[in-house]
Amino acid sequence: MNSHDMSILSLVLQASWVVQLVMLILVGASVASWATIFRKSQTLKRVRSLNDGFEQDFWSGTSLNDLYASAAHHAKQGGPMERIFASGMREYQKLRERRIADVNQLMDGTRRAMRASFQREMDEVESGLSFLGTVGSVSPYIGLFGTVWGVMHAFTGFANMEQITLATVAPGIAEALVATAMGLFAAIPAVTAYNRYAHQIDRVASQQETFIEEFSNILQRNVGATGSNTPSGH
Repeated sequence: MNSHDMSILSLVLQASWVVQLVMLILVGASVASWATIFRKSQTLKRVRSLNDGFEQDFWSGTSLNDLYASAAHHAKQGGPMERIFASGMREYQKLRERRIADVNQLMDGTRRAMRASFQREMDEVESGLSFLGTVGSVSPYIGLFGTVWGVMHAFTGFANMEQITLATVAPGIAEALVATAMGLFAAIPAVTAYNRYAHQIDRVASQQETFIEEFSNILQRNVGATGSNTPSGH
């Protein structure tokens, strides 16, 4: 390599094929992680908006029957909390239709249905998060591997030189260090996004778990107060 040509592009092009492969992997990981970051940001924003909207409707005094009809009508467009509510109401009504009068059995079945729906929704919300964690934890080591290999390759080339100066050493070492820099470039945004989204997902989970308990209490009060097949209000 020309000792004066130390641009990043030149360093990448002049690196050994192993280091270039490492760089290609890191670029691909970085692009994929940024795509996941933007997609996850939009998903969580939509989930929070839909959950807040449904919770506002739920506590506005609208009857449970009307809420259930609305939730069943646009289940795919609704948020996680709305689908959890719908699964609970659906199971509750099925159990009442079977003439199950025991309150504990009725509420246990309803809670299990909501818990199963809750788990499905959380699996969907958490999708992609593990990928960010993997990129954040593995990328620096992949970059370090490229650096070690590049340094080894550079020193192998120095063995054939009679006189070694900083000008001859610098390009080979710089090629190797680019791999570490690219590993950090891929890892830092992924780790930052992972921590941020993990916190937001925990808040979503906590909000939905609280709703399950509050809705269960409302259903239990309705059963004890009216004994009707379908609760009408809360």
